[in-house]
Amino acid sequence: MLELLLPPPADPLWTLTEEFGADARPERLNLVLGVYRDDAGTTPVMAAVREAEIRLAERSDSKEYRGLSGNTAFNRVMLSTVLGADDLTGRAAAVQTVAGTGALRLLADLICRTRPGTTVWISDPAYVNHRPILEAAGLRVRTYRWADAEGRPDTTGMLDDLREARRDDVVLLQGCCHNPTGVDPTPEAWEALADLAVHSGWVPFLDLAYHGLGDDFETDLRATRLLAATVPEMLIAVSCSKNFGLYSDRTGCAMVLSSSRQTLRHAETALQSAARTLYSMPPEHGAAIVTTILQDERLRTTWRAELDAMRDRITANRAGLTLHLTGLGHDVPAQTLARQKGMFSTLPLTPDQMLRLRRRYAVYGTTSGRINIAGVSAHQIPYLAQGIGAVLDGPRR
Repeated sequence: MLELLLPPPADPLWTLTEEFGADARPERLNLVLGVYRDDAGTTPVMAAVREAEIRLAERSDSKEYRGLSGNTAFNRVMLSTVLGADDLTGRAAAVQTVAGTGALRLLADLICRTRPGTTVWISDPAYVNHRPILEAAGLRVRTYRWADAEGRPDTTGMLDDLREARRDDVVLLQGCCHNPTGVDPTPEAWEALADLAVHSGWVPFLDLAYHGLGDDFETDLRATRLLAATVPEMLIAVSCSKNFGLYSDRTGCAMVLSSSRQTLRHAETALQSAARTLYSMPPEHGAAIVTTILQDERLRTTWRAELDAMRDRITANRAGLTLHLTGLGHDVPAQTLARQKGMFSTLPLTPDQMLRLRRRYAVYGTTSGRINIAGVSAHQIPYLAQGIGAVLDGPRR
């Protein structure tokens, strides 16, 4: 049987990560994977997380199954944290998932179960795993414009494309800190999207993975809450990997909003059924950590302060790179970077230029130009700027 298996395409991010691991140059920079690193180059365990783990270890007396919905206390506190208002949480249901990726897949399965072959619209460019997840669930995928050539939100193009979305199509939107571009719509554009969703009848599907790393925690949730308050139905995939630093604990949540309680019950059961066939139930540890933090005022305050510090470092990195590129005479790319938000930035480089940046300067980013701005130490920013500037100047350097 197995000899008939054709070789699948390699994952581009992990292929680059493996290549980085084999690179012996001391100046090498791994800006591929979306993990936060401090100025020492490590991905730290947050102090609030560490204290929550100690508490859990001291009181833990069982590893019994939690059930198909996972940790129900986690689900409740996540609904409250993301949606805020009681009138929104009252028309929502949630199940714990295997991180944000698991939430995306469960919700994609829910869409396919509800209406097989549904068209889901994703941004162009999109998070590298959006299309594979949706197509693996049996859904059709179309794209809408996201950013213009100068790295600004292409509001006109986005709205024009999404006017073609039909009733009961699904539109996948990233709630903040767009991956890979770092480009987010303006508040006015989000309002226009909400109005268009109501008028056209398509269902928003929010991917929320970086809230707290853009402007601030509450501001980063405004678009999600605006849409939730405006549309009759909505899907939300939430990740705790980035803003809690729980990458390997695989902690996330799938949410469904509806105006019908019966519909919510059916949706929750369908999500449980999908989980049962994929992984049965999600791991408990990360969900227990998040619940412990969010239910304790002091721990929650500690966590928010740490999250603010992470965001400030990311913002300082982007500002520093912008300043150094400006100093090298690359004003336009610098201005493009300055407008971006969150962990990722997209460099105005071609795939060939990204290859030269990797080969000549040991700077590893994706061929699309995406780099993890949160993965750079402050002392490495001048070197990164030098490499980008040299590639922009051309082969003569």
